Amino acid sequence: MEKTGTAGILKVEKRDGRIIAFDEARISRAIGRAFADEGMEDNGNVQIISNFVLSELEKKFAEKIPSVEEIQDIVEETLMRKGFTKVAKTYILYRAEHAKTRETRKAVVGTTREFESKVSLNGLRVLKERYLLKDDSGRVVETPDEMFMRVANNLAIADTNYGSSEVEMKKTAGKFYSLMSSLKFLPNAPTLYNAGTKIQQLSACFVLPIEDDIRGIYTTLLNQAIIHQSGGGTGFDFSRLRPKGSIVRSTKGIASGPVSFLRVYNASTQEIKQGGKRRGANMGILRVDHPDILEFINCKEKNTDITNFNISVAITRKFMDAVKADRDYELIEPHTGRVSRTESAKRVFDLLVAAAWRNGDPGVIFIDRINDDNPTPQIGAIESTNPCGEVPLLPYESCNLGSINLSKFVAGSEFNWKELEETIRIAVHLLDNVIDMNHYPLPEIEKITKANRKIGLGIMGWAESLYLLGIPYNSEKAIDLAGKLMSFIRSGADRKSIELAEKRGAFPNYGGSALEKKGMPKFRNATRLCIAPTGEISMIADTSAGIEPVFALSYVKRVLDNQDFVYVNDAFRKAATENGFYSEKLVEEITNKGSIREIGGIPEEEKKVFVVAFDIESEWHVKMQAAFQKNVDLAVSKTINFPEDATIDDIESAYMSAYEMDCKGITVYRDKSRGEQILNIESAKREDNGFSARDKMSGEKNGSNDCPNCGTKMTMQEGCATCPDCGTSHCNV
Repeated sequence: MEKTGTAGILKVEKRDGRIIAFDEARISRAIGRAFADEGMEDNGNVQIISNFVLSELEKKFAEKIPSVEEIQDIVEETLMRKGFTKVAKTYILYRAEHAKTRETRKAVVGTTREFESKVSLNGLRVLKERYLLKDDSGRVVETPDEMFMRVANNLAIADTNYGSSEVEMKKTAGKFYSLMSSLKFLPNAPTLYNAGTKIQQLSACFVLPIEDDIRGIYTTLLNQAIIHQSGGGTGFDFSRLRPKGSIVRSTKGIASGPVSFLRVYNASTQEIKQGGKRRGANMGILRVDHPDILEFINCKEKNTDITNFNISVAITRKFMDAVKADRDYELIEPHTGRVSRTESAKRVFDLLVAAAWRNGDPGVIFIDRINDDNPTPQIGAIESTNPCGEVPLLPYESCNLGSINLSKFVAGSEFNWKELEETIRIAVHLLDNVIDMNHYPLPEIEKITKANRKIGLGIMGWAESLYLLGIPYNSEKAIDLAGKLMSFIRSGADRKSIELAEKRGAFPNYGGSALEKKGMPKFRNATRLCIAPTGEISMIADTSAGIEPVFALSYVKRVLDNQDFVYVNDAFRKAATENGFYSEKLVEEITNKGSIREIGGIPEEEKKVFVVAFDIESEWHVKMQAAFQKNVDLAVSKTINFPEDATIDDIESAYMSAYEMDCKGITVYRDKSRGEQILNIESAKREDNGFSARDKMSGEKNGSNDCPNCGTKMTMQEGCATCPDCGTSHCNV
C-alpha cells in the first residue's frame, strides 16, 4: 500500500487491530464500484467525492489513526450529503454483504481474527482440515494469512546462506508472502503444511530403489513409512526383483515376485498417515520386459485391490517397435540378464490397453523418452516417477513443486506477461530456497537432492484461463497458446535459475551432466519445470487443476473423508449473467448433466467456449499434453478422459498418439469404470433402488476410499492410489 498524496493520513487501523499504511486509492475504487453497480456514469463524481472524503478524514483524524469502519462511515455520510442516495444505499449493502462474508469466512476457519487472503469458502474448508496449525485439542491456531507468513518467513531464511542481510531477508519474505496470499502461486502441500514447524519436511515426492534381496526390500519398506509419515509420496521401480518362481540361492526357496511385494508395500501404506494429514500415495512401476509383466498388468483387475498405488508400465522404444511390426519381444530376468521367454508385443500391448479401459490401471511411462531428458545420466538412469507421474527421479531423489495460478494473470484478451514473468522469478527463488530449508527424512535423499537441486515449477488454472479468454480448450488456438505460454515460462525459469547459479553456484552435479555436454549455461537447478495435478492447492486457489479441462460447470467434489463440496464455475456464471441466460433452473440442469452441450437457450458461441472434460475428444487431450510437454524438462500430469461408452480401440488410439507426440507417459480414465469417483455430477433423479446416480458412482461411503494425498482426484480410482497433489496423474485434476 502507498502513502496518500492528498490527505495527511498515513496509517489506518484494520478490523483485527493491525496498523497498516493508508491507501487512498481504495476509497475511490469502492465508490466507483458503487456507482457502477447502480449503472450510473462517473462523470467525475467519483473523484470529487473521494477528495471530499479525504478532506473530512484529515479534519477528523489529523492527530490519530482512523479505523477502516470510521473511514467507511465517512464515505456513506458523504454520498448522502452530496445527494447520491441510491449509490449510498448500494455502498451500505456492499458493506453489509462483506461484513457477512467476513464472519462466514472466520466461522469456517474457526477464528475471531480478521484475515485478508481471498481464499474461497471451499478453499478455507480445505485449509482448516489439513493446513492450518492446530493445538493439542485440534483447535485451529492460525489464520490463512498467518500460514502464508509462516511459510514465507521460514523459506526466506535460506537467503542468509548466500550473504543476504536481515533486511534483505525480510524483503524476500514479503515477496514470498504476497505471491502466496494473493493465490498467484502456491508451493506443494508439504511445504504449506510443514514449513516453520518441527517437522520441516517440505518435499512432495520421492523415489526409492528396491534391491533384489530381503534386506533391501524391507529397508525400502521402512524408508517408505518414514517418508509417508513426514508428508511425502513415493515412487518405486519393482523391476529389479526376480520373477515369481525363481530360485533364491541363499535359502533354496522360491521367489514370490514383484507383485507380491507391491501388495506388501500397499498394506504398509494403509497404516501410515502422511504427516498426520493423509495416507501415503505411491507409484509402482514395472518394465515391460520383466517376466512378470502380465501379472503386473492385471494386478488391479479388482477395484478393491492395491488401492494405495498407481501402477504404470515402463515401455521402451524397442517394445513399441515390436508392437508396430507385430513381432515377439524378449522378457529378461533382471537377476541374471538371461532371456526368460518371448511374448507377442501386440498381445501384451492389447492386454495393457484392455486393462486401462477396464478401470484406468495401469498407466504408461515411456521410459526411454524420459531418459532422453535425464540431466545427469552420469549419476544413473531414471527408473521411476513420483506418484502422479510428472516427476521422473533418480533413486533417492526428491522434488519440490509449486504451481502458478494462470487465471490470476488474465487481462482482457491476453495474459499479463510482465506480471507473469515477475511471478516466475519469485517462484523459482522460493523453490530453490525450499531445498536448503528442507529437513530430509533420509541422508541419502539429502545428498542427491542437494547435488541435483531439482525443482518443478508448473501451472494450474489453464482451463479457467481459457474460459476467461474466450478460447475453446479443444481448438488449435488453445494448443498454440499452450506452446507460447509454456515457452515463456521455461525461458523465465531458466533465466532465474542461471542468475541464482551465478550468485549461489550451479547444482553440484553440473560437471559431466548432459547440460554441460550440450554447452548449456550453468543452472542452479538440474530441472526447472513440471506440470503437477495440483489437486488440493487448486482448491485453495479456487481455480481449475493443472492443465485439465474443467470437469463440469456445476458438480459435487468429494474430498476430505467423503465431504461433498458443490462448485459452480465462476467464469461461466459471469458470462451467463452478462448474456442474460443465467438462472437457478439452468444451474440445476447443468448440475444434472455437467455439460451445457445439450441444453437449449444457450448461445452456440458460449457452448464452444465452456466445454468440459467429456465434451472434449481424446485427441485434443493428448494434443494439449504434448503441447505443454515440449517446453517442460520433467513431465506432465494429465488424464485423458473418456465417456463411459468409449471402446478399447479408443484407448489404444490415445496410447499410440501419446507415444508418437513425444509425451513421457499417459493415463486414461473411462467414466464410471470404478465405483468411487471424487468428482461427481449431482443427479436430482432418484432411481428405483432409492440411490441417486451420484450415489451409484460413489460406491460405499465407508471412508476407505479418500484420496491419500489430498482427496481431490477428478474421476479416477478409489483409495490413496489417486491422490492428486502428491498422488496420481490418474486423477482428472
